[in-house]
Amino acid sequence: MNFDRIDRQILSLLQEDGRMTNVELAERVGLTAPPCLRRVRALEEAGAIRGYHATLDPVTLGYSITVFALVSLKSQAESDLAAFERHVADIPEIRECHMLNGEIDFILKIVAADLKSFQEMLTTKLTTASNVASVKTSLTIRTSKSLPGIPVPDA
Repeated sequence: MNFDRIDRQILSLLQEDGRMTNVELAERVGLTAPPCLRRVRALEEAGAIRGYHATLDPVTLGYSITVFALVSLKSQAESDLAAFERHVADIPEIRECHMLNGEIDFILKIVAADLKSFQEMLTTKLTTASNVASVKTSLTIRTSKSLPGIPVPDA
């Protein structure tokens, strides 16, 4: 799909504030409300907009630590990779799972209330998963940048 300047503006603005009303969005991109809504619906149908969500504060909700885990598997057969992905999908503390190219197979972003709960999840749910060869973890000290979504060029 080719995105014109207005489409890119819509994407950028909605990525910043998904609760923006259609009327406000239309004003900001220089359209009236009906054609703006048609464009938003077309962007949704094309898959450019996959959904809307609230960004929650983990500390306020009791998740005081964030950990990144580098996971190596014993086998990289497609069925084993898929089985691992299904396994981590069922662990709510694992918020992101990315398959990597190279020495490490997956990187996971994990949240936990404290070190004890993280260690329990690690030793009972992650390292015990079939096909896991090793898990190396790093606790975050601070987060200096965390932007949602992707950059929208020429928005």
